[in-house]
Amino acid sequence: MMQKKFKIEVDCANCAAKIEQAIQKVPGVHSATVSFMTQKMVVDADEENFDQILKEIVKVAKKIEPDFEVEL
Repeated sequence: MMQKKFKIEVDCANCAAKIEQAIQKVPGVHSATVSFMTQKMVVDADEENFDQILKEIVKVAKKIEPDFEVEL
């Protein structure tokens, strides 16, 4: 398992909460936090598929908020 922190762009606290709930359901994600205040996302996920899982996270998040961005 691997934990990574990302700088993100999310427009509202409500969106951040919705995104957090949605990405926790992505297969391979063990836990995730999305903070509107700090514009950060912390993801605990399977290490071997991490890049694929991250793509899925972004896809799910963009459905909730099209402006969502992850700075890699």
